[in-house]
Amino acid sequence: MKNGENQKPERERGRKRSAIAAKNGEFKKLRVIVLCHEDLVPPETVEGLSPKEIAPFRTEWDVISTLKKMGHEVSPVGVYNNLGVIGNALLEYKPHIAFNLLEEFHGYPLYDQHVVSYLELMKQPYTGCNPRGLTISHDKALAKMVLAYHRIHVPAFAVFHMNRKVRRSKRLKFPLLVKSISEEGSVGIARASIVNDDEKLAERVEFIHRQTKTHAIAEQYIAGREIYVSVIGNQRLQTYTPWEMVIEKLPEGAPNIATSKLKWDPAYQEKVGVVTKAAVLDKSMRVKLERLSKKIYRTLFLSGYARLDYRVTEDGRFFLLEANPNPQIADHEDFADSANHSGVDYDGLLQKIMALGLRYRTGA
Repeated sequence: MKNGENQKPERERGRKRSAIAAKNGEFKKLRVIVLCHEDLVPPETVEGLSPKEIAPFRTEWDVISTLKKMGHEVSPVGVYNNLGVIGNALLEYKPHIAFNLLEEFHGYPLYDQHVVSYLELMKQPYTGCNPRGLTISHDKALAKMVLAYHRIHVPAFAVFHMNRKVRRSKRLKFPLLVKSISEEGSVGIARASIVNDDEKLAERVEFIHRQTKTHAIAEQYIAGREIYVSVIGNQRLQTYTPWEMVIEKLPEGAPNIATSKLKWDPAYQEKVGVVTKAAVLDKSMRVKLERLSKKIYRTLFLSGYARLDYRVTEDGRFFLLEANPNPQIADHEDFADSANHSGVDYDGLLQKIMALGLRYRTGA
């Protein structure tokens, strides 16, 4: 009890410090811990390193180096499977905010939501999405069920559990896209992920089970444009310029999907002519997309910032493919580019993300 009593005044002082720092969006010399995978803690300098060598920790480098440049006191904290490392950092640095760049814990993507729960239990302000939003969005089937209940267009889908025979419902029509139910970053997605018969479906489901050690989800392949919408905010939401992925030299007969190779292999991106740019939409479609994005964000209980991935059909219908809380925020990547196109530079984006973290209250 005495330890708890001694800590309570310090927690209150910490909350007051955070409130002062966030006032009017002005923060100077914030103490920031940046939570990242222990293998992705960047070096003090990237001088002499090639882009390929920097690529694995590019987001971490961009965030940490930019925050330092902005005048904040920044301490990277490498995390793998020990929450005590975070607890010790909270005691040592007494941060105003934890900038959360973790995408997994103990090697498992779904566990990052529990890290955020730990931060909430410690009454530590943090950036990005809350635990409930992470839990719902990380489960692709659950998110689609919630959205379908609210009459939001999502592809028809079915979940295929590990160690069970693959049986397709007749209502689920080919072609289907097969992927992991929980992995992010296009893990396990290739051209072969699009299947057109039950034999190929069973093969691909087995591949996902074996490769990712997760359940598989098969969803109706929706032909059309791939458009991303960046949303930021807690209660009051803002959308940035809708962003489109275009494959200018798509091989004949190849599906227009963001495979793992296409997403992470720069040489292949150049070969097939991958371009991401501001989406050209007429005013009514853009207004409709912005309203829909805010509705989805609230429906899934998201906070902080997220990227919503859509397919837009020839007849103008929007199908949400995935909601991605805490998406990639490296400089000159889609989220940052979309914000910049809307007039928010990278420094301003990181400032806004921290301001939202400082203002967020559990259950609010």
